[in-house]
Amino acid sequence: EVQLVESGGGLVQAGGSLRLSCAASGFTFDDYAIGWFRQAPGKEREGVSCISSSDGSTYYADSVKGRFTISSDNAKNTVYLQMNSLKPEDTAVYYCAAGRNPLCSWYLYEYDYWGQGTQVTVSS
Repeated sequence: EVQLVESGGGLVQAGGSLRLSCAASGFTFDDYAIGWFRQAPGKEREGVSCISSSDGSTYYADSVKGRFTISSDNAKNTVYLQMNSLKPEDTAVYYCAAGRNPLCSWYLYEYDYWGQGTQVTVSS
């Protein structure tokens, strides 16, 4: 069974840090693009970061660039999102997604598998 499971969310104060994990089962990340997306109440789901298996390139939304870092551990089939200097605007449900196309994309339809999401809440 193909499955993506996010973990690591929680409640933090502004300026704090969290590390999200996305563990895959039923497939391996090697031939996929892995993206992190988030959705705040009343807003559309938006891309946050992505790592491409084709060349290992990483991408970040302008709103998180310099604060978030995406990385992968192929031995554990897990992708991480290190989030530093968190702001209240980062509050959202965070999802990881895997796309068979190894090239990164910000479009939701490019992703074949999705996790259930993990809540991140940043207080003022």
